[in-house]
Amino acid sequence: MLTLSNRAQVPSHVLVRLLDNEAVLLNLTSERYFGLDQTGTRMWQLATAAPSIEVAYQQLLAEYDVAPEQLLEHLNELLTTLVENGLLEVAPAEDTAATPTG
Repeated sequence: MLTLSNRAQVPSHVLVRLLDNEAVLLNLTSERYFGLDQTGTRMWQLATAAPSIEVAYQQLLAEYDVAPEQLLEHLNELLTTLVENGLLEVAPAEDTAATPTG
């Protein structure tokens, strides 16, 4: 299940090529590929670079003039499709809080 607290990461078997603000993602195992338009590419870039999907979502809200519910729906749809096709993985976000030692 995809949640905002997850983080997105590109699996090692996925090749990514950027060209003119668009991207092509190729699953080398299944030979499936997806082309992303400029907006999809930006969503993917932020989701895979941020410590959590929530952080990417907040950044996208700041960049685009879109209703929050609509953005969340489109982001969820894109990431879910990429996960289902082996082009993206989600994992629990890393805990950035300091861990007590002693």
